[in-house]
Amino acid sequence: MALLNQSVQVYGQLNEFFKTLRQGQAPQKFNRQFLKDIDFKSSNHMQFIPLLKGLGLLTPDGSPTERYKQFLDGTKWRRVLAEAVRDAYSDIFVLKARPVASDKDMIAGKFKSTYNLSDTAADRAARTFLKLLELADQEVVYGEKQVPATLPISPALDESGAAVSQPSPGSLPGANGTKPEMGLHYNIQIHLPATKDIEVYNAIFKSLRSHIVD
Repeated sequence: MALLNQSVQVYGQLNEFFKTLRQGQAPQKFNRQFLKDIDFKSSNHMQFIPLLKGLGLLTPDGSPTERYKQFLDGTKWRRVLAEAVRDAYSDIFVLKARPVASDKDMIAGKFKSTYNLSDTAADRAARTFLKLLELADQEVVYGEKQVPATLPISPALDESGAAVSQPSPGSLPGANGTKPEMGLHYNIQIHLPATKDIEVYNAIFKSLRSHIVD
């Protein structure tokens, strides 16, 4: 389990900060000088660095990770952020599967009890989490974006609703470079009588076996 204890005082600027990062390339080292170079010069902005490390976008020495590089993709960044939030704050999702802004006090309480934080620090940690949650892809955060590898294929039905046998791929024209075999295919439907006498059904299936199968 995990509960990232790296809050930022200027959490309201996270969207602008992330947007600025996506407009550039990954630096060799993400440090204070780089923050100043992209015009985040306040001492409060320095808190962004440990936050990015906690989210897995930077290594402990400040090198951008593969997750950071994927985050720069404008079509993927929300999904990447969602995965980072799930990894870094998994303890919160144990308390509530779909945390929302109105759960701030509950989330702050979790930070306070885990790290013995003051009310102010716990509140700031909760607000940082909620801001990250707001920016992330909600479907990925809550595990709802799941695409099946293959889609089920419904069998073809005739007018009566019975399944119609389909030719195998090998019998289609051009399969394996051979010509398809010609022949007739029969669709046999059996309407069983409504009876509780099992011997009636036994007699029907015995007759089918002797006349058709054998």
